Formats: sequence, C-alpha cells, structure tokens
Amino acid sequence: MDSGRLVKKITDKSIIIFLNFSMTINNKVTRLAKYYSLINYNYIFNNKAINRYKQSQKILSNNSKNPALEILKKNIENIKNCELKKNATQIVFADGNPDANLMIIGEGPGANEDLEGCPFVGRAGQLLDKMLKAINLDRKEVYITNVVNFRPPANRKPTPEEVSRYLPFLKKHIEIISPKIILLLGSTAMTALLNPTEVISKVRGKWFKYNQSIDLLVSYHPAFLMRQPDQKKMAWIDLKMIREKLVKLR
Repeated sequence: MDSGRLVKKITDKSIIIFLNFSMTINNKVTRLAKYYSLINYNYIFNNKAINRYKQSQKILSNNSKNPALEILKKNIENIKNCELKKNATQIVFADGNPDANLMIIGEGPGANEDLEGCPFVGRAGQLLDKMLKAINLDRKEVYITNVVNFRPPANRKPTPEEVSRYLPFLKKHIEIISPKIILLLGSTAMTALLNPTEVISKVRGKWFKYNQSIDLLVSYHPAFLMRQPDQKKMAWIDLKMIREKLVKLR
C-alpha cells in the first residue's frame, strides 16, 4: 500500500473515531441536561441553603398564640447593643407546634441555624430528630427554642451576661407556650432556668418543677452526645422518662 492511501485510511479512521466520541459526549450531555431539568437544577446550584423546615414553621402562623409570639419575636429583634445580634445573620426564634405539651430548650443557634433561621437544623438537629423519633415524636409535635436567639460568634458558649439578658425573653416564651413539660438540653439551658450547684451529670434524669407547675427535665445536648456517644445511653433514659410523662397526659 502506497503512503498516500495509508494516510487517507488513517485519516478516515480518525474521523470516524472522533465522530463516535462526539456522539457519545453529546448523548451524555443530553441525558445530563434532562436529569437536571427533572430534578430542578436550582436545588443543586443555588447558593442559598434549602430550608427543610419551612413546613413546620408554618404552624406558627395558624395558631391563637401567634400574636403574642410575634410581639415577643419583635422585642427580641429590637434588642439594642447586643454583640450576638450584631454578628448574627438573623434571629432564630422557634420551631414546632405552640400547642405542644413538650417544650425543648437548647443553648443557642449554630451556623446552620443562623443561616436558615430555625433551631436545631444542623448535625445536632438531625440527632435531635432521631431522638424524638425514638419516642414516637417529630418536630411538628413539640416546640423548640433556645436560651439565646442569635448565634454566638464562632459557635462559642453564651456568656453568663448574655444568658441573663435573654432570660426574660425565654421566660416570656415559656409563659406564652405554657407547656406541660420542659426538656432542657445542655448545661447552658440548665443553668439559665435551674441555676443548680451541681454539674449536669448529677442533675439530669431527675424531675423538677418550673414555676411550681411545669414538669422539667434536664438532659445532654445532642452536640455533646456527638462528642461523647457513650452518654447516649443516659440520654435514652431521659427520653423514656419524657415518653412516660407524655403518655400520662393523654
């Protein structure tokens, strides 16, 4: 075979290979485009966090306690000279059912909560959801808030001064919700409402009375349980106590 025919044959073969490769790429691009069209590409490429808890937050707008809650929220939003508010993205007020028998109070918002404006939506929130599910509850059946309503910088613990400043708001929050049971998660919430002389490991698992009428229990914060998973067995004991108390209320 002469060199001219050889070159032509090689060239023709290269063109065929290139065309086949192009068709393969085009087919993949087409299928990928259809896939993103099907699932809505905005969910993938949007820079904003997806608020998975919008549905449960709607409960707030259809409740008789809503006017009082809105006033409380406004009062917190209008707080002056507050470093927490100054450094936060937005207020993190509450989530769940205002008519719930169980009110859960944590420490304060983290990065995910600050972004979405809803308490317990990060990894600790996912663990809380699992904990509630273990006693046949979900977020729509409880009411959730925190001691402070703005994220402390770098997720640090709120200072005693910050807790004292937000405590009147928290007490008003409890007054409006008027739950049958309060579950305090973590030492910050425990200290804010109980101010015990003992550490949380000595206080958890015991029933107390808030304002001489509301049953109150202290347990470990989900964030602590992620760092100390061996303590989950103690948290499970606390959850069962909550479950038993709720059963008696039915």
